[in-house]
This record gives sequence, structure tokens and C-alpha cells, in this order.
Amino acid sequence: MTCEQLKKIAAEKADLINVRKIVREQAEKLSHNTAYRKQVLVCGGTGCTSSHSLKVIEQLEQSFKEHKINDVLIVKTGCFGLCALGPIMIVYPEGAFYSQMTPEHAKTVAENHLIYGGKPVTELLYSETVHEDGSIIPFSEIPFYKHQMRIALRNCGVIAAESIDEAIAAGDYSALSKALFEMTPESVIDEVKKSGLRGRGGAGFPTGTKWHLTRIAEGDKKYVCCNADEGDPGAFMDRSVLEGDPHTVLEAMAIAGYAVGADEGYIYVRAEYPIAVERLNIAIKQAREYGLLGKNILGSGFNFDIHIRLGAGAFVCGEETALMASIEGHRGEPRPRPPFSAQCGLFRKPTVLNNVETWANIAPIILNGYHWFSSIGTEKSKGTKVFAVGGKINNVGLVEVPMGTSLKTIIYDIGGGIPHGKAFKAAQTGGPSGGCIPAKHIDIAMDFDNLVAIGSMMGSGGLIVMDEDTCMVDIAKFYLEFTADESCGKCVPCRIGTKRLLEILTKITEGKGENDDLEKINEIATHMKSSSLCALGQSAPNPVLSAMEHFRDEYEAHIADKKCPAGVCKSLLSYYIDPDKCKGCTLCKRNCPANAISGTVKSPHEIDLKACIKCGQCIAHCKFGAIVKK
Repeated sequence: MTCEQLKKIAAEKADLINVRKIVREQAEKLSHNTAYRKQVLVCGGTGCTSSHSLKVIEQLEQSFKEHKINDVLIVKTGCFGLCALGPIMIVYPEGAFYSQMTPEHAKTVAENHLIYGGKPVTELLYSETVHEDGSIIPFSEIPFYKHQMRIALRNCGVIAAESIDEAIAAGDYSALSKALFEMTPESVIDEVKKSGLRGRGGAGFPTGTKWHLTRIAEGDKKYVCCNADEGDPGAFMDRSVLEGDPHTVLEAMAIAGYAVGADEGYIYVRAEYPIAVERLNIAIKQAREYGLLGKNILGSGFNFDIHIRLGAGAFVCGEETALMASIEGHRGEPRPRPPFSAQCGLFRKPTVLNNVETWANIAPIILNGYHWFSSIGTEKSKGTKVFAVGGKINNVGLVEVPMGTSLKTIIYDIGGGIPHGKAFKAAQTGGPSGGCIPAKHIDIAMDFDNLVAIGSMMGSGGLIVMDEDTCMVDIAKFYLEFTADESCGKCVPCRIGTKRLLEILTKITEGKGENDDLEKINEIATHMKSSSLCALGQSAPNPVLSAMEHFRDEYEAHIADKKCPAGVCKSLLSYYIDPDKCKGCTLCKRNCPANAISGTVKSPHEIDLKACIKCGQCIAHCKFGAIVKK
């Protein structure tokens, strides 16, 4: 059976008179065979849903009913990526990009744009998508999107997230068909190997090698697992793929099952991802009904099914052996390695484990060939990488760029730069296991090896941007608080080491640091990295060591001068009122919760440093910039 036959069968089964086929490079174009005059795509991902995008959909439906509009299709999609502007709504065929929608805005758009002869409501469009003359700029041409190359995210924000019919029309399951009927298991593995795909979950181990080791491992039963336990603070790449295109993961796992000789798979997903869990359950049920999971898939004789297991929110369960222990019903603790999972994994059987983003790259590789994929990226880091960009940046959101794209391009060309014209100070990659990239390395090409070379790591793809007002000691302490809390406690180096490091950092930020504290940090970190049982403990010191390497002067200022250069650590701050700037408006005095400010109207005020709780309310309410932190 060919890929085209598979699409035809799916279309006939669902009577898809309205199948939409959006060209990936020009997402604003609709299929010519749609039965609808217009289509309205509304983001149904977690970010936009939390901003009430479902109420936007409800209002559209109500308005259509009131105005008897019956030839406009509403499509609830996954994440469009530009999360800072959510809820997002796009109207085709114009490609009108509406941002920060409310139910009231939806009503306005329905009544003025979606009726016959209506035109886009210019004032509600994202400003960068509108020419001065009011004409629409395709959103694929605005800076946030034009620098991206979407492979893993190819269908997110493009198809109805809960429709297998649209997933098939967009290409899902074509690669499975090709693998089953045109390729051998060995040739599938060879294709993945030659593509150069490396795991997107952290260390970047070659995916094809992992599959090969599992295939040649002895065992009467083998498993395929998906790590969807995305635990890094600020990371939401995997969640967005599961919410926007869950079928791409199911398809890839089935392909891996065929390649390594497995007939069963498990997706381990965070219980805190309710939308992703719901859509995975819907997708699995649909795939079984269509004969794309279960017995005798597509009549090929190949059997493969997938189960979901919910994680309990433990960061350590992102480590592969702890994850598998949790699936088995045990406490989520890591096991010593070797043996590795390819030989002895889930239920002590040979197991392939990849994360969501890695799986999302498999079908395109099979369909387009390894030459295509390996032509993207750098010599040792092929393909694209998805980053969840957050922190002090204008365009908070999800971006996918070719490996080797510079950090500067991500922050300024795609991310829109730093709010309020502040200076870029550093970016944290790899979450609690990674390190910081200082401003002097802003031109670094983002790939696996370059990041390791400067003391950071790719990790799963969280990228937290920090500006000049960030204290690097405080940031290091934040990550240590996280890892100390998330340590499973099984091994002493991690259980005790994270707590000792946190104690030292806390002491430094409170102005109690001593001259030998930095030496103690290095000593503890060395022992943790060499003797912790799993990657959590081995990498926990990374944020501290990286910040010490690039911002040692800040550590020394905290210890020697008892000053926080960024003005963040409260114990090292004092608030003063500049009498030359104070107008005596009394706003600071009236809003001080500690009654620490004295003064009369139209006369300079003063702060009682002993009573001051350093909450910052005085600065927030002063209109004249008269209050400073020292």
C-alpha cells in the first residue's frame, strides 16, 4: 500500500470533503478542495487555553449561529509558537494573524471580517503582520517565523490537534506505510543512523545507534518508550508537540517497533500535562480504529500497540532508568549502568527510549531520506532544534531553528530582543543540568558540541534569557533549590552534595559568605560529578560552576564587598531616597507596608533602614526615580 493510498482510505472513511492541506512553507495557503469559504484556526495549546482561547471559540460559534454563518470552519489547533501573543487566531485564506484575542474581540472579528464581504479588523491584527496600507503580510515572513525551520513542529498550529484525518492529510502515517512496505527493519535503522539524528532529550546520543543496539540485543520481548516527562523549569517543547501533533509520536514509535523487533510501547507523560494526556488518549484510540496501531497494522502482519503511563511529577523520572522503574510500578529511582537500556531496560528487556522531540523527527527522515536531514545543521549536530525561549525576552515562545543558528539570532531576530532596552547578560540552557552562556558568547552557534565547550549543554531545549538586572549567584541558587528538592536521595553524593552547595550559596546571598566558599563549592562539585549515580546528581553543580566561571566577580562582590551588583539579593541591599529628586508626593510612604518611610507633603522623605523590609513597593510607586537600591 502506498502513502497516497493510505491517505485516500482515511479520507474516504471520514468523508473528508473539508480536508485542509496547508503547504508547510507557506502556512497561510489553504487546500483548493475545502468546502469552506474561510477557516479560523484557534490555538488550543496550554498557553492559549490558560488565556481563555476556548472562550474565544465559544464566542465564534455563538456569533456564527446568530448571523447564520455556516461556511466558516473553526479549527482548534496546537501551539503556533508565539506564546507571548496568545490567544492566537488565524483566518484563512487571508492569513490574518489575530493576537491576544478575547471573546469580545472574537465577536468583533466574526461580525466584521467573517461575514460575506468582510475585511480583517486591522486594529486587532498582530502589528508586524500589517503593512501601512492595511494589507496583510504573511506571518511566515515576519521575523519570529522567517528565521525558523519547522520539522518537529511542522503540524503544530496547522492541523486540528484531535483529528487523525487531518493528521493523515498532513502526512502522518505515510512514513509508517513506507517503512512497512518498502523497507526492511535494518534499512530503517540505517536511514536513521545516516541522518545523524541525535537524541533531543539531553546528552545527544546518536538515535540510530541506540536503535541498532536494541535490535541486536538478545531477548524474546522488546519495548519502545517515549520520555514525555519534561521536567526542566521553563521547558514546554515536548508538551507542545503532544498537544499539536500527537500522531507523529505514535507513528514514530511504531516505526521504531518495526525496526527493533518490539510489539509494545509506553509513553511516560507528566500528569501535569492534562491537555497532552487527553489528546494522546484520543490519538491512540483513533489510530487503533484506523488499523494504525494494534494487530496486523495496515495488513502487514506487524503488531504494535502503545500504552500511557502518568508521571508523578518527579524530575528524576526524566532519567531513563528511573522512568522505566516508575512505569513498572516501582519508586522512580535510577539504577546503576551498565547494563544499558538497549540490553536491559523496561521489565529488564531490551528497550529503545527517546524523548518526544526525537520521535517527531523520525517520520520526516523516513519520508525525505537521510540526505535531506543531514544537509541541515552542522557537521556533528544535524537537523533542527526546538527551544522554549523564556525569561527576559519580548517574544516568549517556542522556536525551531537549524542546528548552528547563533544565540544572537534566536534572542534578537526571533525573540525580539530584551524588554525595555535592557542589556543581554546571559542565557541558561539545559535547565538545572546546564550552564549559562554569557554575553561575550552571544554569537555562539547553538549545537551540542559548542555548548559543552563553554560549560553549558543543549539539554532538552529550555532557553532562559537574563538581562542586566539578573544576579547570577541568585540564579545558581534557584537551580540548586530545584535539584536539591528533586533529588531522589538514593545516592549520598547527590542527596548530601546538593544540600551542601545550596547552603553555601544561600550563605553567600545573605552576605555571610567567606573567602574559602568558592573553593568548597569546587570540591563538592567535583565529588558529585564523579560519583553520583545518575545524571541528575552528576550535572547538578553545572549551573553553579558555569556562573562561577563566567561571573566570578559577582561571587567575589557578594563575599568580599557584601554587595549584590545586580541589586537582587535582599540581605545585601539598602534603600535610599535621593532628597534632590524627591518631590514629597507621599506615594512611597502611603504604600510602604512596614511604615518605614517618614516625611511631610512637598518635603523630601526618608527611609528607616532598620524598619525597611526591602519589598520594593516604594520604588514601584515612585514616579520621579528618587528611590535607589545600594
